[in-house]
Amino acid sequence: MWNRRFGRTADHRKAMLRNLATSVILYGRVETTEAKAKDMRSVVDHLITLGKKGDLAARRQAAAYIRHAVADDATGQTVLQKLFDEVAPKYKDRNGGYTRVVKTGTRRGDAAPMAYIELV
Repeated sequence: MWNRRFGRTADHRKAMLRNLATSVILYGRVETTEAKAKDMRSVVDHLITLGKKGDLAARRQAAAYIRHAVADDATGQTVLQKLFDEVAPKYKDRNGGYTRVVKTGTRRGDAAPMAYIELV
């Protein structure tokens, strides 16, 4: 599988994908460029698969990848807890394909093709 480079170094690219994956889990939908959204599909699908496993090793693997942001200020729930407690159980009967990429048009500044990546 060929990964896109996005004109970034490997560290910058990994940080960008980590931030986008955290945002998709936190908000359910994120608007970004079409190429980034297509690369994000495999990352978010892998994280949800780890969430479906639910064991300690899977939780540690997911924690090593996603950012440690607070998802809900009222309950103090983190993004990792949201992934394992809310998002992953919704897909227990589904074998992959947890995300959808919807094209939305072009960006005004540079005419880059834009798309939403959202949880199905």
